[in-house]
Amino acid sequence: MSGREHPLAAGSTVLSAEAKELYLAVVRGDGDLPSDAEGGQHDSARDELVRIGLLVPDSDDPTVFVAADPTQLSTSLSHSWQRQALEFLSRAVSLPSELQELAREFHSPKQSGGSIEHVRGKALIRQRLEQFRDSGFEEALALQPGGPRQPDLLAKMIAYDLNTLSSGTRMRTIYHASTRYHQPTRDYVATLARAGGQYRTLDEPYTRLIVMDRRVAVIPIDDDMSLAAFIYDPAVVDYLANEVFERYWSRALEFEGDRTVPRQVVSRLRQTIIDQMLEGTNHRVIARRLGISERTLARHIAEMRDDYKVDSLFQLGYVLGREPQGTAD
Repeated sequence: MSGREHPLAAGSTVLSAEAKELYLAVVRGDGDLPSDAEGGQHDSARDELVRIGLLVPDSDDPTVFVAADPTQLSTSLSHSWQRQALEFLSRAVSLPSELQELAREFHSPKQSGGSIEHVRGKALIRQRLEQFRDSGFEEALALQPGGPRQPDLLAKMIAYDLNTLSSGTRMRTIYHASTRYHQPTRDYVATLARAGGQYRTLDEPYTRLIVMDRRVAVIPIDDDMSLAAFIYDPAVVDYLANEVFERYWSRALEFEGDRTVPRQVVSRLRQTIIDQMLEGTNHRVIARRLGISERTLARHIAEMRDDYKVDSLFQLGYVLGREPQGTAD
């Protein structure tokens, strides 16, 4: 490929000011330039014109350069660069799939027993997760505590998740029961459920967990997810997928984004609140574990006080303590 066939970097000009000035001087003169003329500071301008094709050797005297027609050169270069641009675009589109096998090997450490990598910082954790997703995967399992998702986050995720599902990836996610009362989360779940995603809600405390292709598991080390462990050990990943996620999945209730909240969801949520209260857990911790606000927790407790016909929290605790667990409705 000659120098003139190389496309320019974005934002750069075709010719330098010196090269333009020299070309105009040639055109306004005799239309040619001896190869040994304009020495010194004009050499680079002359070489630039030769490289792009605005000065070409005279067929009768190769020691003399003659000016070429910019219009013809423009048409030729434009077509050439457009072809190259299409080639680069095609290569850019095919690159991820071509490197997918290499990416899988890169992200699958082969050390004996596997490895555990600590990643600090939410941005780096998110970037590492995106790298795994972009490398291609067939199954994703997720425990997502903390209640309803932020609407702006859901809006950013939905297009990517729909594309992931359309590629054949299986996705199963467990949320806290409180997400059933959040319209943006319901809309998100309803859209993805129609595309093949599977969702359930669980009314008991659990910790965040992500498992991709049963090759890597991600768990938080800090509660605020500023430090996470990426686990590659096959035995540990298998345990987290089969003994943790699958057990939670079997207890969780199906959720397809419908507005109606099954009575069983409320009943089981309140039973969990009762269990936590009997263990002596304070209200703030109970609310955080169940992904609900303290105000919502207070409403559930107030309704339970009405159900049990007691006036105080102390009396409610006394009644609950005497009653066999698992009978709350």
